[in-house]
This record gives sequence, structure tokens and C-alpha cells, in this order.
Amino acid sequence: MSPEQREDDVQRVIQLIREHDLQIVDLKFTDLPGLWQHFSVPAADLLEPDGVWTVGIGFDGSSIRGFQEIHESDMLLIPDPNRAFIDPACQIPTLSLVCDVYDPVTRQAYSRDPRYVSRKAEEYLRSTGLADTSYWGPELEHFIFDDIRFSQDVNHGFYFIDSIEGEWNSGREEGPNLGYKPRYKEGYFPVPPHDTLQDIRSEIMLTMINCGIEMEVHHHEVATAGQGEFDMRYDSLTNMADKVLMYKYIVKNIARKHGKVATFMPKPLFNDNGSGMHTHQSLWKNGENIFYEPEGYALISQTCHYYIGGLLKHAAAILAFAAPTTNSYRRLVPGFEAPVNLMYSQRNRSACVRIPVYNTDPRQKRVEFRPPDPACNPYLAFPAMLMAGLDGIENEIDPGPPVDKDVYTLPPDEAAKIPTTPGSLEEALHALEEDHDFLIKGGVFTTDVLETWLELKRTREIPEVNLRPHPWEFRLYFDV
Repeated sequence: MSPEQREDDVQRVIQLIREHDLQIVDLKFTDLPGLWQHFSVPAADLLEPDGVWTVGIGFDGSSIRGFQEIHESDMLLIPDPNRAFIDPACQIPTLSLVCDVYDPVTRQAYSRDPRYVSRKAEEYLRSTGLADTSYWGPELEHFIFDDIRFSQDVNHGFYFIDSIEGEWNSGREEGPNLGYKPRYKEGYFPVPPHDTLQDIRSEIMLTMINCGIEMEVHHHEVATAGQGEFDMRYDSLTNMADKVLMYKYIVKNIARKHGKVATFMPKPLFNDNGSGMHTHQSLWKNGENIFYEPEGYALISQTCHYYIGGLLKHAAAILAFAAPTTNSYRRLVPGFEAPVNLMYSQRNRSACVRIPVYNTDPRQKRVEFRPPDPACNPYLAFPAMLMAGLDGIENEIDPGPPVDKDVYTLPPDEAAKIPTTPGSLEEALHALEEDHDFLIKGGVFTTDVLETWLELKRTREIPEVNLRPHPWEFRLYFDV
């Protein structure tokens, strides 16, 4: 962005503050695992085009997951004037600004700022000459529950979820119980009164539109107990990653406004479908979709075939970022529409890579990578997928023939030939250690990002789960 363009964008934000008499500006940025962090300043501090816009505003980076140590804690936030919206969760008129993180000493972008990784991925794509833009369309599934309780201590451990829609409540005294609880795995597309969340989702969609997110559809999803999905109109990589964080923020806050709670946890319910983030992606050059070929299989080009080859070859390493929790691998198991098979196909939803064939419009041709889930940090997951696909193109990685069959009905000897996704977060992290050269091309991912990511997962998450007795272990072993 040229200095002149940035100045114009800053002036537009200043005008927005004045027109709407906004009192507070909330500065938002993302920690390494992918949660928004924030602090607020008086709106008057941003009414001049210099100051915060150029100098930035300081904060303590040692208190942010994956950022600085205490002896080097000072960091800077510099707002991005292109990502400003009136905050829908605040009663006080508030402008939210997504920010980039900088080092105050070097005045350089901070290597572990996830948004910086996504911006570098876009720069690297342009530098290859293969394409100038990648477009992304993630489908984030979620649950909206009525109650969630969980606790873990020396002598107990439990969670308890409840929902007026939960099939398990079909016999509960509700004074009166009005029935219409979506059956397990039958929550896809029922109308009200089965779908109790129609109006809440519509409110969420309209709020997203008011915040500048182009929306396409919302609907109930497969699982019982309030699973849903919103689909956003595709956008470029960093823009879409910004919108994913906005999306989650809006869903959570409007659910809370209605006395409910939203979660993007991949597998909160036992024995019903989990929440994925099927991610549609395509590459464009000079306004043309280079994934399209009118004579190709499913109308995809050879370039697209190689991109798929890269996704499949590096899938395990990608999932260290794209399915980044221990809970992610409770979802990635056969039998729950989970895409665990490392193959590609048109239409087939049991494949890791699906090629939608809804229409023949060249602009619509894309690949859908299905294993990711919405617990991921999109600023890291999208670049990991892009870099894998670009590696596939550069090295002409052949994905092999498509599999247009139901894998779950294949003979055992044939099914055994199809590789699968990792079975645990530890397996995915090991794959990342063994296979990360494709990520560090062009300095998109740096060594400190990879090392910090591995340390966070291996010291703060995996052991914390492994050390605790599981409730089902008492069922299995208490009488030994």
C-alpha cells in the first residue's frame, strides 16, 4: 500500500469516528494460538493522521501467548485502517481496529505476529509469478448451547453441556417439553420449530454484513443441540483471516446477548458430528482463475492437480496448524463425515480434498480442503495450505487418480491403500518437525514461529490433557 493510499484510508476512518460520534477505539490483535486480544483508547487519540497511526501504541508482549519473554516485553500495535468496523458487542459507541504488531526497537514487523505470516504468504505468492491472488472461503461450523459447565480438580473431572435442541432432552420435564429435538446426525436443514436458532443466526448474519463481511448463507448443521454454519463470500488471504476472527467474535457475542453460549471447539459432543472448517481456495492471475480448465477432470487445470498434490503430500504438517488441538483428533475419525482420507475427488465428502461441481462457471472452480477445524488460527492455517499447494505446483507433485467412491464401503485391501490424516496432535506436530521446508520458503514461516508453536503445544496443551484421568477410564478400569 502506498503512503498516499494509507493516508486516504486513515482519513476515511477518522471521518467514520466523527460521523458516528464514536467515543472509544478498541485495538485488536491476535495471539499465536489464534484468539483476539484487545485494549481501548479514547477515540480522540486517533483523530490526527499521525500519532497512533504512525508511531503506534505500546503494550506488554510478555503477557500474550507465544509472544515475548519478560526481559523483552515492550511491543507496538499499529492499526490497519482497512480493517475498521463499528463494534457490535459494545454499548458505548466503539470503533474496532485490527492491528499489526511491531518491534519498538527495530520498527520492523514482529515475526510471531500471525497476521504478519499471512501478509508474507501473499507477498510470496506474488513473487513466484504463478499467481497474484489467492482466494479463500472457509466454512466455520459451531455450536450454540444453552449451558456449559466443566471442572477439573484433584478428585473430580467433568463437563456438562445442555441445549433445548439436544436429542438427549426428548424425555426431560421442561414444563412443557415441546419436542422437536433434532435427532443425532439429522440436524441438517430442518425448518423451525426443529431449528430454534433461525432468528439468532439471521441476526448474526445481518450483524456481519453491517460490519463489512459479505455473506452467502446460514443454516443448521448436521449435529443435534444447535450446530450451525455461516458461509462468507470468498476474499483474499489476509482479508479472509481478518473476517474469520470477526465472524467468531460476532457469533460468540450475539449468542451471549441471547443468554446462550457459542463454541468453535471441534468435538464438544460424543457420538455426533464435530465442527469443521472446510476451506475453499483458488489461485488467480491477471483476473483469471488458473485452477479452471474446461477439458480437465472436474474442470480443473493441471496446475490445480499439482496444488492438490501439495496439499495431500504435506497434509499431516498442515494439520499441526489447521487442526491444532488435542480435541481436533476426536473429530478426525471415520464415521462422522470426517475427511480423514488423503485423496481427492469431485463431490465426494469423504475425501480430504473435494472439488465442488455445483456449476461450470470458471470463477467458481476451486478446491476444498476439508480436514481443518475452526479452532485454528487462520493467519497460520491459510498460509500453511497455500505454501503446500505452491510447493505442489513448483515440484509438479502428482496427486494420483481421483477416488470417486464411498471409501467406507471399499474392500479392506483397497481401503488400506489410501493414507489417512494423523491420529493425534502429537503425530501432526511430529510431521511438522519432519516436513517444514515448504513453509519457510520466502521467510513466510520463520524458525522462531515453528519452534514457539511446537513448544506451546507440547508444554502447555498435550501434557495437560495426558496427565489427567479421563472419565471413561473409571468405567474401564475402576474394578481392576
